[in-house]
Amino acid sequence: MPWHVPTKKKNIMNFSLLKKIVLENHSFLLTTHVNPDADAIGSEIAFYFLLKKLGKVVHVVNTSQTPYYLEFMDTENVIQYFDEEKHRDVFNEVDVLIALDFNRGQRMVRMENLFRKSEKLKICIDHHEDPENFTDHLFSETSFAATGQIIYNFIKETSIVEIDLSIAEPLYAAIMTDTGSFRFDRTTADIHFIAADLLNAGVKPNDVYTKVYDTSRIGKIKLLGDAIQSLKLHGDKNDIAVMIITKEAMERSGADEADTDGFVNLCLTIDSVQVALKFMELNEGFKVSLRSKGEISVQKIAAEYGGGGHRNASGIRIRDKEMYAFIPVLIERVTAYLNNSPYA
Repeated sequence: MPWHVPTKKKNIMNFSLLKKIVLENHSFLLTTHVNPDADAIGSEIAFYFLLKKLGKVVHVVNTSQTPYYLEFMDTENVIQYFDEEKHRDVFNEVDVLIALDFNRGQRMVRMENLFRKSEKLKICIDHHEDPENFTDHLFSETSFAATGQIIYNFIKETSIVEIDLSIAEPLYAAIMTDTGSFRFDRTTADIHFIAADLLNAGVKPNDVYTKVYDTSRIGKIKLLGDAIQSLKLHGDKNDIAVMIITKEAMERSGADEADTDGFVNLCLTIDSVQVALKFMELNEGFKVSLRSKGEISVQKIAAEYGGGGHRNASGIRIRDKEMYAFIPVLIERVTAYLNNSPYA
């Protein structure tokens, strides 16, 4: 099938420069953000196979373990769990460090210090808003649905390698999940064309969907029950949904943080809800997942507390406040935002 270059996105990023960096260097370290999702893992694995096809030496090192339902993408078990003593030298031995699917250094958590201190060439490939200047080169476009879409376009526009199943499947998983299974606003005609091209490369959409969304452990289902029991509505119009997941509930169910992925989206299925907040208690502080409908931007709210993401999906990580004290603060802020928003 001939490839159609998206008319509105062609040459937005300097793919010629990215190709030059890839071809002129020999060894690479790939990493992504803490608590990786399918776009993060899919982008890493696709870029790993791209580089291996070119005969490069590639290390993939993450600060978090791969969620069990995403392990199917790592067919060669190349992703390593970060160990500072084991990996310290790698950061200074490779030619290039590549940050995928995040644009702020703090998202690497334990790896951040080594990444920043390395004097090697650093690049970032990402699609989120408000990037931090922590790399030498940034390849980013916030109108793209996924980092996997950027990688797909890079491969197609430069013809640097052929897309076979080893690259197609992780790219499909990346794009499928970050578009909400092809239903979010950024699901364009180009996205469907890309999906068709990846299917022609051998991807089986039912298999990918089943592995990502229909592969759950009993602990996840038990924790979901607790999370739904905690659900409360706030605001004069019942337009704010709040879900709370405690450490006690996590321990009781036997679930882990990765199991909570997608819980907050259930809140948006309530007809009156415009903004959903999921508070999750951690060993050190807590995190908040924010979701919204339509033109309501939770990214703006998240940014006020050091978080970020997209207009309709953002996150906040807080270590120096007590969760139950912060919950009413954020509810009040969201209420004020909705009261002054023409979209609410």
